[in-house]
Amino acid sequence: MNLENYFISQFKNAHIGDDGAFIDDTVYSKDAFFEGVHFKKEWMSYYQIASKAMSANISDAIAMNAKPKYALLSVAMPSYMSMAQMRELASGFKETAARYGVEIIGGDTIGNTKLDITITIISKTDKPLTRKGLKKGHLVAYSGELGRSAKDLKTLLNLGKIHKRSKFVDIKLRGKFVSKCSRYLSCGMDISDGLFSDLGKLSSANRLGFNFYRHLSKRVGCSGEEYEMLFGFDKRDRKCILRVAKLCRTPITIVAQSARKNYKNRCKAHHF
Repeated sequence: MNLENYFISQFKNAHIGDDGAFIDDTVYSKDAFFEGVHFKKEWMSYYQIASKAMSANISDAIAMNAKPKYALLSVAMPSYMSMAQMRELASGFKETAARYGVEIIGGDTIGNTKLDITITIISKTDKPLTRKGLKKGHLVAYSGELGRSAKDLKTLLNLGKIHKRSKFVDIKLRGKFVSKCSRYLSCGMDISDGLFSDLGKLSSANRLGFNFYRHLSKRVGCSGEEYEMLFGFDKRDRKCILRVAKLCRTPITIVAQSARKNYKNRCKAHHF
């Protein structure tokens, strides 16, 4: 049993089930970034920790074709952090938020034995992109290249070094592509738990499975924290999608076609 899904099911309502909750013209999303779970201090600078936490949260807004506007920031900090380290952490939050036009409007700070971060993003959209909407015969694709994040995580766990521009540290979001393609997309979400796991979420939301065009290794399909886009579209719009992708310099891979069949996730759960 997937314990994360079981717990979420205890609160099931019309607003739960996407990357964020869409109410009127507003999307509300929230994610945690905890030391010892999502990162170790030895892996990243304080600036990088804050920047990745902010980017990962903004990714949910972009995945729903929403413009991120405001952030509420909660930070639990250990007492041994110096004022210089606090300034570095704050710079990572502020500069990354500013890059996407986000204003940090409040939050909370408390003492803790380790560094734990939670961020709420408030976004605006008049055309939300949700996980529902995939139809039988629609094509399913993802942006960018998958697999590198898991590879770099393995390097870090083995006490190795990764490049400062590694996707594991420096997230690149696909806001321009999503915005320009939104009229053609039937569903979408970001890839945070891995392609195979997130295909499972699309499968559950639309009661469809997939006929894959080629074999995908677990190295590619189970790599989490990629923050690329996973999306579906009518095959009649394929040329339009490819044209927009080229204009936005966004590589895309059409990986499957939806079908009335069962789907089984081949990856272990990331959260429990």
